[in-house]
Amino acid sequence: MPPKALTPAQAIRLLRSLRAVRRYRDDPIPAGALQDILEAARWCGSAKNTQPWQFMVVRERSTLEALSKCGPYLDYMKHATLGIAILIEGEGRGNSFDAGRVAQNIMLAAHAHGIGSCNGTINPDENEPVALRLLGVPDGYSLRVLIGLGYPESGDTVDPVSGPPPRSVLPSMGRKPLAELVSYERFGRREPVE
Repeated sequence: MPPKALTPAQAIRLLRSLRAVRRYRDDPIPAGALQDILEAARWCGSAKNTQPWQFMVVRERSTLEALSKCGPYLDYMKHATLGIAILIEGEGRGNSFDAGRVAQNIMLAAHAHGIGSCNGTINPDENEPVALRLLGVPDGYSLRVLIGLGYPESGDTVDPVSGPPPRSVLPSMGRKPLAELVSYERFGRREPVE
């Protein structure tokens, strides 16, 4: 018998309940969960199916702390249980869309396991060779995206598919309504054309 698939409502709930997590408990991430996350990354689509990536799993605390200094918004890396560096073959700027797609797959797969995540970029540009050297990456790769993973420190996680609605960390921010974001056929036309 095939495994039970998520209903559309459950899948949409999984997508909508993903949040950035920047503080993590010390609990280890089980090998099976990490394997699932990496498989979700491997199966991500890419332009012309080039699969221009390599994934580097980083658990060493001193390395995570050093990576946290490679960008103004990477502080969460020093708190992560582990990090995943998304290495892109060749000049990464041309593959930035693919790096973003695979980052989202990693984060959603982690979320499905109840594991929190946060992604960030290495910048300014002069920090990239520092991070590459730190990780022992050979020439021919770029590194712009880092993802921190770990079980959320707050402990108030919910089942991402069937649990109660997640609390917003920043309730004043919320999300813009679709009416402000969607146009039909021409920019600014807010009603669908039948």
